[in-house]
Amino acid sequence: MSTPLNTTLALVTQRITERSAGPRADYLNTMATNAKAGTQRAGMGCANMAHTTAALPTADKLKIHAERTPHVGIVSAYNDMLSAHQPYEHYPELLRSHARTLGATAQMAGGVPAMCDGITQGAAGMELSLFSRDVIALSTAVALSHNVFDAALMLGVCDKIVPGLFMGAVQFGHLSTVFVPAGPMTSGLSNDAKAKVRQQYAQGLVGREALLDSEAQAYHSPGTCTFYGTANSNQMLMEIMGLHLPGSSFINPGVALREALSKAALQRALINTGRGGQPHIRLADIVNEKTVVNGIVGLLATGGSTNHTIHLIAMARAAGVLIDWDDFAELSAVVPLLARVYPNGSADVNHFHAAGGMGFLMRELLANGLLHGDVNTVMGFGLSAYTQEPWLDGDTLAWRDLPALSGDTTVLRPVTAPFSADGGLRLLKGNLGRSVVKVSAVKPEHRVVRAQAVVVSDQQDLLALFNAGQLEKDLIAVVRYQGPRANGMPELHKLTPPLAVLQDKGFKVALVTDGRMSGASGKVPAAIHLSPEALADGPIAKVQDGDWITLDCERGVLQLEVDADTLAARSVTHPDLRHNAHGTGRELFGLFRAHASTAESGASPLFGQPF
Repeated sequence: MSTPLNTTLALVTQRITERSAGPRADYLNTMATNAKAGTQRAGMGCANMAHTTAALPTADKLKIHAERTPHVGIVSAYNDMLSAHQPYEHYPELLRSHARTLGATAQMAGGVPAMCDGITQGAAGMELSLFSRDVIALSTAVALSHNVFDAALMLGVCDKIVPGLFMGAVQFGHLSTVFVPAGPMTSGLSNDAKAKVRQQYAQGLVGREALLDSEAQAYHSPGTCTFYGTANSNQMLMEIMGLHLPGSSFINPGVALREALSKAALQRALINTGRGGQPHIRLADIVNEKTVVNGIVGLLATGGSTNHTIHLIAMARAAGVLIDWDDFAELSAVVPLLARVYPNGSADVNHFHAAGGMGFLMRELLANGLLHGDVNTVMGFGLSAYTQEPWLDGDTLAWRDLPALSGDTTVLRPVTAPFSADGGLRLLKGNLGRSVVKVSAVKPEHRVVRAQAVVVSDQQDLLALFNAGQLEKDLIAVVRYQGPRANGMPELHKLTPPLAVLQDKGFKVALVTDGRMSGASGKVPAAIHLSPEALADGPIAKVQDGDWITLDCERGVLQLEVDADTLAARSVTHPDLRHNAHGTGRELFGLFRAHASTAESGASPLFGQPF
């Protein structure tokens, strides 16, 4: 007998389904129109076909020309600038070879850009970061636009890459599609030790050499960074939405099991084309309102990245599903926090995986009515396969049941003994607008801050005040003109160490911004993604130094303590932001900034606008 679905989960899903009825129907109609009987290249012009196969080996040419066997398109975010994507270098060769052994063919459909937020933090390049997601979506569409593929494999891991691949791939939702992870690097210097050195550097207690040595010990080899930021939240999200093979998210690169899972991902993509009498499972059959809700639940249950309060909204809209921050907040009230992974704890994702990982997490959520189990996945119908873990039985890939108990209850817990009764994500509302705050890593005594505002329009100005010793007091830092239209909404992770230093000194400290924080932001309460943004004449543009602000994570309040008449009488003069449009390629992104939607609509020039 199946467990009844949690009432709130059911109601939120019903509301999303009703809200999405029109755009979802339009999306599904488009996918039905795009599909062909037989192979996608059936009836293709001879010159077109010749261009498709010109560079291929003769055996592959013959198979493709015959128009009978499935042809797989590979879209890869490979570069060796990103440690997480370096392992993808040899995947195309591996996948093409394996396709031949299965009687099919595979081709590199195209590459997409992949930038590293860890490299661009605090620099001008970070102002391209958010919109790189939309560039990746466009690049994915270009790669698949040749319309010769029956299935697709999406190779990507990090912050904007997976959301971008997803947004592009769902425009080809008539194809069988599998997302293929590359895995996290092995554990290095602990995240707590790394954070301590960062704070010491911010205080001038250690020099650059010590800081670089610490960072190099933490980020030391191929694979995803091991903290639970946006990159690893992406991997969790793809697995809980049924787009990865079960248990594949956090297997390290370079091990035999990782290669076996990559080959198996190709095989599933081929099976799901329906050519061998198996059910035809398209990407559009997997991604729906229930799948998106499962993704939100996964983020809440693991304390996932706040960036997905933007990304998942844009991703869902790409498939005609409309969600907002009310949906996140209502689900957060009933979804318990089951994982503590840095910055919400001291463990990293390797420890999470060893404690039971995604299989344990999904088994717990399913058993307690906190996931929709009646969904399609790349493995077929239902989520039962995702409650197991992969292993190698000799050279054969297999899945097995996980132990009944968590391997480490300091990292991963059952629903009956959670770290917190709620998911730790709150919606804040008040006369400043709407924003979100992640409290899973914020101690209860720091969750309510009432203090005077220190207002800046550039994160460097706040850092300068800190370095000059002018922030030694209770304060709420208001960092504005950081929204998508102002400067592309860069992450403000460089502010985390100095604000944490002030908090450790005993000051009441918080951040209010229309920008983003890193997916690894933690112990300082931060009201982020404030909408409307300053450049759109949001109330944050009228805040003055010394204004009292209340940020109350418990009651969901963000209130500027200025009476309505006084606030209305204040005029707004926007600062000169022309410098945001020049250098480091920012000139090319003016169209993106001008047409970006609000953060709550996905901050996208592509799918953020109402349907």
